[in-house]
Amino acid sequence: MATPVEHRAAVAQEKLADSADTLVDSAETQEDSASRRTKLAADRTLLAAERTYAAWMRTGLASLAAGIGAKALLDKLVAPWMVLATSLALIVFAGFCFVAGIWRELTGRSLRPAPDAAKFPEWLLLVFNGFLVVLVAMVLVGIAAD
Repeated sequence: MATPVEHRAAVAQEKLADSADTLVDSAETQEDSASRRTKLAADRTLLAAERTYAAWMRTGLASLAAGIGAKALLDKLVAPWMVLATSLALIVFAGFCFVAGIWRELTGRSLRPAPDAAKFPEWLLLVFNGFLVVLVAMVLVGIAAD
């Protein structure tokens, strides 16, 4: 028969073993949690880069529309040279936005770890931006020739 002291020692040892198991489980959970947070951070970074690309495209399209609109609306209100200069400046800025947007998107740093979210195919972005740059060039020629 065990003495009360031996019994208390055995109970304390069991509690200590349970605490050690709990600490090991907690450490594994924290490691899994940190890994998941890092993966989610990569997803957020990818989505932020896509929002930045979209902002470049939005600004470029607005500038292109403003350049065309300035030519159409200001034609009879101000001097022709001013209309031409304003239109050309806005359209050149639109071209800059399209080129800068794709450059920023394609030269971004690689994400580690790889995000769960899928990236847009680079070829699709190049085709889209190439079309927009050609459109800007055609509008520039059209407005300058008018």
